[in-house]
Amino acid sequence: MDLIGSRDVVGKALQSARARGASVAFVPTMGALHGGHVSLMTAARGDCDVVAVSIFVNPTQFGDAADLASYPRNLDTDLELCAAAGVDVVFAPSLAEMYPEGSLDTAVVPGVLADVLEGPSRPGHFTGVATIVTKLLSIAGSCRAYFGEKDFQQLVIVRRLVADLDLPVEVVGCPTVREPDGLAMSSRNGRLAPDERAAARALFQALSAGAQAVAEGECSGAAVASLMGGVLGAEPLVAADYTAVADPVTLQTATEIASEVRLLVAAAVGPVRLIDNVAAAPGSPGGLFPAAEADR
Repeated sequence: MDLIGSRDVVGKALQSARARGASVAFVPTMGALHGGHVSLMTAARGDCDVVAVSIFVNPTQFGDAADLASYPRNLDTDLELCAAAGVDVVFAPSLAEMYPEGSLDTAVVPGVLADVLEGPSRPGHFTGVATIVTKLLSIAGSCRAYFGEKDFQQLVIVRRLVADLDLPVEVVGCPTVREPDGLAMSSRNGRLAPDERAAARALFQALSAGAQAVAEGECSGAAVASLMGGVLGAEPLVAADYTAVADPVTLQTATEIASEVRLLVAAAVGPVRLIDNVAAAPGSPGGLFPAAEADR
């Protein structure tokens, strides 16, 4: 496995692989890798000849300096996980490598997809995400890029920017990986105290209740969102930000549920802000709708 810190070097390495006829997979991450990231690498390994992973904590997508400072970093452990997953190349640039002038004069500003859900709570976040993802995909070149559904709004925005900017990239969405109690794997989970970790289960419980209601025929988006809010509100250590029922393509509120929708929640658990989502559809077995095979 090659560890590369230079944009030019990693770009040339992946171009050389393509010149040999190899297919290239790219998995952008901010490190602090866990089972969810490993699932992306595993999917990439099964699909492509060469797998590249980026590890870069992007400061421009953090609105809170304390949140950026507390973001976990452990490159040695991350590299061990990458090697075990069969990764060929790890691109781990410095801040100066990605932002040579300290900042950029140009930014990629998403449209209405960034104005809902996480948008009001995290102003500027998706501009930071869209800009760094565009930079990374431009460096990687033609490839299949793997993103997790846990950050569903991010996945939708990345799909749109790739289409709008005509990037030579196929975006692959992969299902959320969960702990045995349903909590979505996240680098932020490690910051939860034991009682907060137990309380965090309420996010998936809320989504499960919403998905079950949709499966059983509830067609009012507002009613499902209210149901999920009630589950979150019953847990004293959880402060809900939003519960939403959205169209999976436009992310606009689904007032009437007639087909597959995306249920999304965001909440603070102690000092940690968590997000999660599931797909749901009328009549789907068990309430929780499996990840769409079209994403793969």
